[in-house]
Amino acid sequence: MPTATKDLYEILGVSRNATDAEIKKAYRHRARELHPDVNKSPDAEDEFKELNEAYDVLSDASKRAQYDRFGTIPGAAGGGSGYVDFEDIFGGGFGGVGDIFSSFFSGFGATSARPVRKDGRDMGIGLKITLEEAASGTKKELVYDRLAPCPDCDATGLGEGGKAVKCAECNGTGRVVTVQRTILGDMQSAQTCPQCAGTGESIEGACSECGGQGRIPDRQRVSVEIPAGIRDGQQLRVAGFGEAGLQGAPAGDLIVTARVQPHEYFERDGDDLHAQIDISMVQAALGSSVLIDGILEGEEVRVKVPHGTQMGDVVRVKGAGMPKVRSDARGDLYAHIAISIPKKLSKKERELLEKLAGEMGENCTEVRSPLQKLRDALS
Repeated sequence: MPTATKDLYEILGVSRNATDAEIKKAYRHRARELHPDVNKSPDAEDEFKELNEAYDVLSDASKRAQYDRFGTIPGAAGGGSGYVDFEDIFGGGFGGVGDIFSSFFSGFGATSARPVRKDGRDMGIGLKITLEEAASGTKKELVYDRLAPCPDCDATGLGEGGKAVKCAECNGTGRVVTVQRTILGDMQSAQTCPQCAGTGESIEGACSECGGQGRIPDRQRVSVEIPAGIRDGQQLRVAGFGEAGLQGAPAGDLIVTARVQPHEYFERDGDDLHAQIDISMVQAALGSSVLIDGILEGEEVRVKVPHGTQMGDVVRVKGAGMPKVRSDARGDLYAHIAISIPKKLSKKERELLEKLAGEMGENCTEVRSPLQKLRDALS
C-alpha cells in the first residue's frame, strides 16, 4: 500500500470532497498516463501500482471513511466482502487492473492484422467461502476490475456530433485484397483490414473518454447469491458482468467459482459430512447419546452411540449433513467414534475398575501373550 506520508487524494489528483464519479474519472485518466504500455518512464510501473492502491481505498466508501477519519490506510486492497481470485477461463480472465488496461490499449487499434472481437469475453473469479457459508447459503459482494461500458457515450464510442462511417480502406467489408504478380500469374490474398481491424467502420468524432471503444477500465461491484449446499468448484454465472463489448456489443458473463475452504471439524463428501466424536470407554460400553454442534448455525445434532461400540465404528445420523442445492433434502452425518482412555485415575475409580475386571475374569496384574497362553495349554 502507499506509505502513510503520501496523500491518496494527491496521488489521484482530486480534492478531498471529490465525488465518486470524479475519483473514477481521475483514476482512469492518470492510469492511462502511467500505464507501462504507454509510459516508458523507469518510475511508471511503481507510480501505476501506487495509483491503483490509492484508488482501492478511495473507491471503497468504508475504506475512504476510515482514511478520512484516521489518516491511515485500512487493510489490504481489492478484497471486497469475499476473497476473490481471478481465473483465466474462456480466454476472459484477467490477473489485475494492469492486464485490464493492457487489454484496453491493445483491443482496438489500427495496426492489428486480426479481426477485433466485438462481443465482450467471459471473466472468471474464484470466491473463497467457509463450509458454514456453503451450508447455509450467503450473499457476497465482489469487487473486481473489468472493461465496463463507457458512461460518457453510453457505450457507443461516439463523442458529441460523432458518427460511425464506412471504412475508406476496405469500403466497409472489413477485409482488403492484395494482388501479387508471380511467374504463375496474379495471386490474390485477403486479410483483415489494418485500418478498421475488421469492423468495417471508423469513428469520426470519437468519445474522448473511451477513444471510440465504448468501454473503459473500471472498478465493478456486484452482489452474488451463493445457494445453500454449493460444492467446491461449482460455478455461478452472473450475466452481463464480464468484459463489456466494443461500441455497445453484448458483454460477457462473470463466472464465479466457489472455493469451499477446509473445516476444522467436519470433512465433506458430496452432500455427506464426516466428523470424529470422542467418547469415554464407559459410554462405549454402556451406550450413550452425544450432543454435538451441527453445520448450520444454532443446530444441535444428537448422535446415538449403541452399547458395545468399538474404536473406529461409524454411527450414521440421517439428514444431518449438507443441504442439497435448491432442495429441502440434506445429506447424512457419519460420526467416527474415538474412545478416550483416561491417563489418570482417582483411587475410587481404580477400585471400581479393578472390581469390574474381577467380575469379568480379567487379570490386570499379569497379562500373558497369546503364545504364552498356548504354551500353558500344551503343558
